[in-house]
Amino acid sequence: MERVQFQQEQMLAELKDLVQKGLFTQQEVKQIMKRRTAFETALVRRVAKKNDYLRYAAYEMGLEALRKKRVERLKLPRSTPSVSDFALVRRQFHIFERALKKFKSDVALWIQYIQVAKKEGARSLVGRICARALQLHPNVPQLYILAASHELSHLSPTAARALLQRGIRLNSESVEMWREYVKMEMGFVEGMRRRWGVLGIEMKGKEKARGSMEDGMEENEVAEMQHDADGKGDDAEQARRQILEGAIVKSVIAHAPDYSAFTEALPQVELFTALHNLILTYPAPEPFRTALLDHLHDLLKQTLPADPTAVRLAITRTLTPGLTGAALVDGLKDANENLTKAVEQASREDRNVVGMGATYAEFVQEWVQKSDLDDSIKLYLLTSLHALIQRLSKKKIALPPLMSMHLRLLASQRALVPQLPYVKILSDLPAHYASTIEGQKDADLWISRLEFERSDTEALRDGARIEQSWREARAAVQGPDILRVWTWGVPSEEEIEDEEKVKAALNVLEELLRESMRMQDAPSFRTIHDELLFRSAAISKHLVSSTARLAQFRRLTNSYLPNAPAFEAFFLSESALSPEDASQDVLKEVYQAWRRRDVVAASLAAEVSASDSLRQQLEEGWAKVLQDAERGEANVDGDGDQEMADA
Repeated sequence: MERVQFQQEQMLAELKDLVQKGLFTQQEVKQIMKRRTAFETALVRRVAKKNDYLRYAAYEMGLEALRKKRVERLKLPRSTPSVSDFALVRRQFHIFERALKKFKSDVALWIQYIQVAKKEGARSLVGRICARALQLHPNVPQLYILAASHELSHLSPTAARALLQRGIRLNSESVEMWREYVKMEMGFVEGMRRRWGVLGIEMKGKEKARGSMEDGMEENEVAEMQHDADGKGDDAEQARRQILEGAIVKSVIAHAPDYSAFTEALPQVELFTALHNLILTYPAPEPFRTALLDHLHDLLKQTLPADPTAVRLAITRTLTPGLTGAALVDGLKDANENLTKAVEQASREDRNVVGMGATYAEFVQEWVQKSDLDDSIKLYLLTSLHALIQRLSKKKIALPPLMSMHLRLLASQRALVPQLPYVKILSDLPAHYASTIEGQKDADLWISRLEFERSDTEALRDGARIEQSWREARAAVQGPDILRVWTWGVPSEEEIEDEEKVKAALNVLEELLRESMRMQDAPSFRTIHDELLFRSAAISKHLVSSTARLAQFRRLTNSYLPNAPAFEAFFLSESALSPEDASQDVLKEVYQAWRRRDVVAASLAAEVSASDSLRQQLEEGWAKVLQDAERGEANVDGDGDQEMADA
């Protein structure tokens, strides 16, 4: 408590000054003292918590904001700064310093300290904090970005550049670091351009400057100046032109692939995409932006000539944000044609045609799902997607990503379906797609087919049609996504609103469980069977009657093959109910079945959820088991275990 007393003594001068200035009353000062004492007491305990420091700092920030408001409202005359003018801010910094002594490894705390210091205008302090943080955490890109931003805000581009270059050397795999470095250099060039414009320095400003000087100079002086200008002016003008055309930024961009050559962790496609989006959206003159994009895409072609994402990025570069009217229509048409050609070329050259197809599907999805896009353009894209699938089909090439995306978009754009030129064959497409060799086992394609049929009102009226498609999907799909197909038609807990829907969902699950029992030799049996049992446990708790819940549990236990995790799911589902709804009979029977599979886990779970008297019985039972074990007479079916079972 001596440290708390010391901190209280440090507060007296500032609080007295606040009262003398009329900013706080004596009663308010007492309340401040009381709150600060509580905070200080929390900080000196044996195990300090970061939240205690943050709450204390937040309280001091609120006090400082209130002080400033009252100074503004009372319109106090300016005078020599006194202790209360800076004490509250200084205390905030002091709290963060104390916190960082205990939590040096907490990067978020360092960032909060930097932001608070920035907010209060403590420029030199921000620099010192950033330096200390970077010494402790040299592999955190965000700290370099914050430090460089601080230097730039105080007109120190050289220091900002040095920080970002150092950060890239230590974190060359960070796309964010490269993006911020390019952004900083673009800002530097833009700042130079504006500054030269204010000073009247232009690309062809030599004659203009020469004419203005001749009015007040002797002939020999003018001749000497002209001689110097002839020797140096062309070089200076050329250097300025290169800077304004982005020579510095181009150099930075050109170094990124060099880093990736020896740093495999640097994701090249993500890097080029981030730089492309940055250049496209940065407020800069159009010639400057065009020059940088040309340079970036030249590098992209050299570095990743066959990557699907890179191909799409190069083809869609003209589709800039804000493009409308005829320019948008022409740009989309060109991009769509070039992407379809890229897919077909990949199929001819037999190189990553599936990836290229998925990339084109994502392109179509992005534009078709835009709410403000004209319906005629959406129809054009959907027709183009279908035509590409047909052309590839003639070459005996089936791409599940294209087919599944086509069905998914048709399901989401039902209003446009009657206007499609191939509407007459639309009902046959899902079955045709799923019958291809590549599509037979593709879970995503089958789910897209099911979603398409569910969006069709005619198919909904004929429920057997959707049931048949779902049954075929369960029989056809193999692999890691098989669970998505099996649980496609199972209602979630959020969709269950009443007792009837609960029973309907349980009936669906039991039908699936019976079907899964016929595939016990399949590698995926256990995964599917367990998931269906887990879902049955989650849904059965919504049955109002405990008798119905117990009957449901017995039916599942006797008819199917639950393991220990399934019994655990039933136990936890029942114990999650409120005390009024939960049934001890259900819990006891589930526990008994679970204990026969996993006595330790069952006993621990029962102990957590049991009442005090039952918990004591469990503890006594375990004590007897341990005593028997020490004597070498332990028996899992012995008296101790039986006592736990009774509990």
